[in-house]
Amino acid sequence: MSDKFYAKQKRIALRNCGVINPFDINEYIAYDGYQALAKCLTEMTPAMVIEEMKKSGLRGRGGGGFPTGLKWDFCARNVGGQKFIICNADEGDPGAFMDRAILEGDPHSTIEAMAIGGYAIGADQGYIYIRAEYPVAVARLNDAIAQAKKLGLLGKNIFGTDFSFDLEIRLGAGTFVCGEETALIASIEGERGMPRNKPPFPANKGLWQKPTIINNVETYANIPYIILNGADHFKTIGTEKSSGTKVFALGGKIVNTGLIEVPMGVTLREAIYDIGGGIPDKRKFKAVQTGGPSGGCIVEKDLDTPIDFDNLVSLDSMMGSGGMIVMDEDNCMVDVARFYLEFTEEESCGKCTPCREGTKKMLEILEKITLGHGKIEDLDLLENLGNMIIESSLCGLGQSAPNPVISTLKHFRSEYEAHILEKRCPAGVCKELVKFVINDKCIGCGICKKACPVDCISGAPKTKHVIDQKACIKCAVCKKVCPPKISAVVIE
Repeated sequence: MSDKFYAKQKRIALRNCGVINPFDINEYIAYDGYQALAKCLTEMTPAMVIEEMKKSGLRGRGGGGFPTGLKWDFCARNVGGQKFIICNADEGDPGAFMDRAILEGDPHSTIEAMAIGGYAIGADQGYIYIRAEYPVAVARLNDAIAQAKKLGLLGKNIFGTDFSFDLEIRLGAGTFVCGEETALIASIEGERGMPRNKPPFPANKGLWQKPTIINNVETYANIPYIILNGADHFKTIGTEKSSGTKVFALGGKIVNTGLIEVPMGVTLREAIYDIGGGIPDKRKFKAVQTGGPSGGCIVEKDLDTPIDFDNLVSLDSMMGSGGMIVMDEDNCMVDVARFYLEFTEEESCGKCTPCREGTKKMLEILEKITLGHGKIEDLDLLENLGNMIIESSLCGLGQSAPNPVISTLKHFRSEYEAHILEKRCPAGVCKELVKFVINDKCIGCGICKKACPVDCISGAPKTKHVIDQKACIKCAVCKKVCPPKISAVVIE
């Protein structure tokens, strides 16, 4: 990795990942682990902890960006009775693995933060809701919880105080909608994971109708750092309305894939080109999708936008949990919209009609367009359906499902029109609308002929080759192997 890759990053949530042994609690303690919890229990009242969180400006890193301290304050005002605190580790966005990395590399940061949160709101029981597809993270969490209990950092009278706190793990079945807090609560209660009407919000009536706080893994990972270093210090990182850092899973058509953690306010261009290394093979940047299936596509003219919650929303996208998928000229934006909508349509719980039926109808229209059977009036229908789903769906899944379609229609309408009016996929992705031909630049080297998996290319050495269109399966191998200096295989 180049110096640029690290120069513009700052690790807070990922500060211990790759540094300590996640199996050894003593290594976490050596890096100031559980010092924040000790400070809260021995030097601060619950109200002081909440005030520090509010002052820090920490916003939820799970997608919504709601102020963490304010959420805690709402719950703490419910005086007396049982309360719960939950960690949402049900990370379901395609290409996202931020929470998984933290839980596998630094499980104690989440455990410590949940104990701090429990102290602040008056909860003595916490649950970590994690998808069963993360077996390594589950194993390391179980091990970490056992070690914390052995040292008296979980359980009765922590640090000799009258505060007691315990943690349990609950496994999710991999349902995307359970990332929504009320659906997650229903799942923990043993019911089918389906959203509930709000209000009441979980801070007032959550798990088993008791006041409940839910934050995601990355949000919790920031909390010990804030307590130890102070809210004023944390506020110096990031922007005025979005303090701190954000972890992104950088993927797609990018040189340096993987997790990055950057201060809020770093531009998209810096994240993609300075940290990510730009687009491989000198291909042209086309768009970046932030927020996973709930987000939208951001185009080149907006790459100098500073990354924060409000700026991404103003670009018709969102922060989401932190997926950042880069696309180049070889990506078909109609197919991208179809891919994300196919995911959300399948993951819809089916409880509300707009999401259940609306996403299905939108997907049918998109599939029709990619097959070359679309009509120009379908574009207006997609927009109208999308806006209806956004306005009338019960939960965040439905309310954000049309975003990829709406944003690609806004920025790449010409691609949709090419599919409909010209029966052509400009990027060469939609197979029914693609025809590969060999032009006069062909020198008869035979590379494409040897690479073709179905032997549909013919031609003598040093003469122009020909593709049998009836036998061609449109795999694009011929185009990929044709030497760049020649580029004789083209899409017609």
